[in-house]
Amino acid sequence: MLLLDRRLCRKMSNWVQDSLRYKYLPSSCSNATKSIRMHIPQILVVDDDLEIRKLLARYLKEQGFRVQLASRCAEVRERIATNQIDLIVLDVMLPDGSGLDLCRDLRSTRSRIPIILLTALQEDVDRIIGLEIGADDYLGKPFNPRELVARIRAVLRRGEDDRSAQGGKGRYLFEGFTADPSARSVVDPQGGNIELTGAEFDLLLIFLDRPGRVLSRDQLLDLTKGRDGDVLDRSIDVLISRLRRKLSDAGATQMFKTVRNGGYQLAAKVIHSD
Repeated sequence: MLLLDRRLCRKMSNWVQDSLRYKYLPSSCSNATKSIRMHIPQILVVDDDLEIRKLLARYLKEQGFRVQLASRCAEVRERIATNQIDLIVLDVMLPDGSGLDLCRDLRSTRSRIPIILLTALQEDVDRIIGLEIGADDYLGKPFNPRELVARIRAVLRRGEDDRSAQGGKGRYLFEGFTADPSARSVVDPQGGNIELTGAEFDLLLIFLDRPGRVLSRDQLLDLTKGRDGDVLDRSIDVLISRLRRKLSDAGATQMFKTVRNGGYQLAAKVIHSD
């Protein structure tokens, strides 16, 4: 693993040098990120390799972010407890535990800090597991730091857009459930709170805004601002499966229908309450 990280580090170092030379900042992002830049985001970079941490810290600071560093799961918890962290860049393999387990633990404590996983693992199942347990995105090693920054900005922008768009929305009533966009909460017919990840809640809102409409995977990816890629195509299926399970556990009937060669449909009647 150390040899692998050293090779990755050398390759990423070359990318960082090129990126710093051109001071990369896509013009298309400059206007869209104004609201984010009013508060300078603080990124927690978690990797057990010192050189990778230093390289990423240097590059992220050059791109206008504040940066905290950690190499172990215990340090992550300490940084979160003592700092306002806006996003975590989390390596899957850490010396005192798995980044996947740490991500799951954070989500179990209702932490909504966005998480981008870094992984040298190439199996689709490992990436899908990360999305299943609540990660917002992932990036395979080796990666170009430019792409990491683009993903960080996209995740932060998505959260900002969601908060702005949902602030003026009323509640949705469906099958005895209540979804509140401003609080980002879902309450079951018995009054219990259903714990959804950010990605799950965003997907549910898309269907609640379009009850009865058949939505393809491509449409859902576009509406959720997802990236292109086969794995993320399948991640829509994963999110639907998780929504079905969580709503079913709370007493829902079969709300989501799978339409062959079409996509998915929310079959429940939806009432929008102002």
